[in-house]
Amino acid sequence: MLIERAPVVLELRPEVKLAGVSKSYGVGRNAVQAVESVDLDIDHNEFVSVLGPSGCGKSTMLLMIAGLVKPGSGTISIQGRKIEGPQRTTGIVFQNPVLLPWRTVLDNVLLPIELMGDNVNSYREHAHELLEIAGIADFTDRLPHELSGGMRQRASICRALIQHPTLLLMDEPFSALDAMTRDDMNLELLRIWERDRKTVVFITHSISEAIFLSDRVVVMSKRPARIIEDIVIPLPRPRSIEMQETMQFLQLRTRVRKLIEH
Repeated sequence: MLIERAPVVLELRPEVKLAGVSKSYGVGRNAVQAVESVDLDIDHNEFVSVLGPSGCGKSTMLLMIAGLVKPGSGTISIQGRKIEGPQRTTGIVFQNPVLLPWRTVLDNVLLPIELMGDNVNSYREHAHELLEIAGIADFTDRLPHELSGGMRQRASICRALIQHPTLLLMDEPFSALDAMTRDDMNLELLRIWERDRKTVVFITHSISEAIFLSDRVVVMSKRPARIIEDIVIPLPRPRSIEMQETMQFLQLRTRVRKLIEH
């Protein structure tokens, strides 16, 4: 007699999990609550943008995920492990490229490897490959001041990817660029992401940018940051700039704007 067994159900664990995360700065009457009771799951290889008013606590949330700031309460885990500090498997790109002016583009990209004490030579081929993918391979030996703003930001993305991170955190990386360069960088980022999928958490003030790039857009309230709504973006991939003129895109943009202005 055969005994039927119940099927085994595998529990899918999110890549990044925030559970009841809050953060305040200062003490007593001078304390400022930046983030309050945030619960958020981000799946493996998902591209999630976090959108909200200026000063609402988006960057604080990103720094907590990076392990650079400790939560006041709640827990943050990556691949099921609670975060206690910076992780080698996490890359981060800031609003400004923060390239060392006396180092060439290649040497800036390789800087994290030096700081970790690893063998730099074993990463040179990967660095050249990243610079080729980013379209700045011809500027490998140039200094940062010889590059445009967009090219410097491409170099900073290459630097964040040099360690083969599974998670890429981006804090308004294109906000200082002009509109045309920003569009180019959005397309460049998607090209890199679609080629070598990473889990991405992307902070931005731009509604259009968030919708265009993302699988999901997490809309935050004014400070203290709480999640107002988590919106799935149903736009097909690959994406093109022309997609931003479609009715579907415009409807999504109107929906998100109403949430932020509420």
